[in-house]
Amino acid sequence: MRLAMRSAAVLALAVPLAGCFQPLYGTRTLDGGPSLAGSLAQIDIAQIPAPNGTPQARIAVDLRNQLVFMLSGGNPAPPTHRLDIRITTTRVSVIVDVQTARPDVENFGITASYTLVDLNTGKPVVTDVALSRVSYDIPGQQQRFARQRALRDAENRAAGVIAETIRSRIASYFVAGT
Repeated sequence: MRLAMRSAAVLALAVPLAGCFQPLYGTRTLDGGPSLAGSLAQIDIAQIPAPNGTPQARIAVDLRNQLVFMLSGGNPAPPTHRLDIRITTTRVSVIVDVQTARPDVENFGITASYTLVDLNTGKPVVTDVALSRVSYDIPGQQQRFARQRALRDAENRAAGVIAETIRSRIASYFVAGT
């Protein structure tokens, strides 16, 4: 008897909430508005400021390119919003070889503060910070190219995490309005 009552109570609570669910990456919206893909494609991603010729400039270009591909697939629509991003990077030695006093493992981090601005009103609608920390091994002290390649791979992975975080946050804004 108790099991039947509990099942009925759960069912009674679940039925009204069933109509509230909307998949984040669905092709249609419940209210008949533009699809999420259409809304994301209408975001103009501003150039990310970084000093020319620096590793930070390469990371900024990589991050912007990943966002362009994630948001519009490379085919942007006429913009309704603008995304402004500022990044800072960090490198921290985590494990240091006691014989040579050189790092064996480092952490690379990107902190990106971003603002989504509605172009019709000029007001920011989303302002947030995305963080990414990735670790990488420094293979041998005599292998300079391997060290540089490991750092670049860490930079690319961190930029990818930042791009996915920003995309998810902006997608939730367009779906839920928050």
